[in-house]
Amino acid sequence: MTSVAPTNTGVAAEPPAPQAPPERGRFTVNLRQSGIYIAFALIVLLFTVLTHGDMLAPQNISNIIVQNSYILILAIGMILVIIAGHIDLSVGSVVAASGAAAAVMMVDLHLAWPLALLITLIFGGLVGAWQGYWVAYFGIPAFIVTLAGMLLFRAVTLMILGNRGIGPFPDPVRTLSNGFTRGYLGNIGLGVLGGADLLSLLVGLAAAAVVVGTQWRARVARRRYGQSVDALPLFAAKMAVAVVVIMFVIVQLARFHNLPWVLVLLAALVVGYSVMTDRAVFGRQIYAVGGNLQAATLSGVKVKSVVFWIFVNMGVLSALAGVIFSGRLNQANPTAGNQFELDAIAAAFIGGAAVQGGVGKVVGAITGGLIMGVINNGMSLIGAPSEQVMLVKGAVLLAAVAFDVWTKRRAGASR
Repeated sequence: MTSVAPTNTGVAAEPPAPQAPPERGRFTVNLRQSGIYIAFALIVLLFTVLTHGDMLAPQNISNIIVQNSYILILAIGMILVIIAGHIDLSVGSVVAASGAAAAVMMVDLHLAWPLALLITLIFGGLVGAWQGYWVAYFGIPAFIVTLAGMLLFRAVTLMILGNRGIGPFPDPVRTLSNGFTRGYLGNIGLGVLGGADLLSLLVGLAAAAVVVGTQWRARVARRRYGQSVDALPLFAAKMAVAVVVIMFVIVQLARFHNLPWVLVLLAALVVGYSVMTDRAVFGRQIYAVGGNLQAATLSGVKVKSVVFWIFVNMGVLSALAGVIFSGRLNQANPTAGNQFELDAIAAAFIGGAAVQGGVGKVVGAITGGLIMGVINNGMSLIGAPSEQVMLVKGAVLLAAVAFDVWTKRRAGASR
């Protein structure tokens, strides 16, 4: 009789060794994640060649940041609205109404500018709450509500200002919109580049260190959960490019008039909103609402509350953009904010937001806004007429949305 070997040998089976997380090829690039930055670099390179280097001149880089600051502020709020699956067409009119209200309080009523600024932000929040209520709790589509808001708050602006402009604004407001940090630590020599503010350079080094550290921690976390990551040489190359770009921009700004105060404000907003969307519960709920509304509802997300508060947030940021824009012009006027909503929406979509919602990053929206700003600036430097500028911007927006649709279809076909 053939004996059967016992199945239980008394020795515990060893668990399988954990598999190393997959790494992408050394030169493989995720177009969905990196395509916007590659496109931005190519656009800057193109206009640098066409303008014979004027695009990257210190004063011009500073002008691009200052002139587009209010659009970038709006883009931060708009990306959250679009991620949640909605749209806001009223932001340009809210910018105008907020600037008009701030001008009346600061110039006509002589209120202290901090108090007037606070009241203006509260006004923007109430506007957002008004629109958010109709969208979230009454169920009217955001397109209709904000289209009505576009007309309503433009009418409010005309009621406040009539056909006149109000100005000038107090010096601190103008400094926030157009001013620069002072060289607290003095200038240092940079050889052929001349001198640059030491404090600005230290800020640039700190920013570069934060970017590299954040990306390294994200890479380690993805490896821990077994997700695919870039090969180490490619990751190092990306970080090197990021550091070079950051330091180049900072050096150019430091050579001109140091850091614009509005850039400091933008940096604080980008960091704060990036942390909120990536780490806070509310940020994850925004993605959940836009990604799958029914699943978010079943999982306990208070969908109506989330939608309400993203519109409140949009109103506050619109009010802040209104003060920045009016302070830059040193006057509130009835035509302020025209087509700002289109630029903010375009910035969000060019920056990677999905038409259906659920996808997008704050940094991507800022990049999209800068692309629009570079196109405006570059076309102006080469003397292109306004119709060509609109033609190029429209083509870029269409290409960005088409790219988003194409990548989704490609991903679906590969499954």
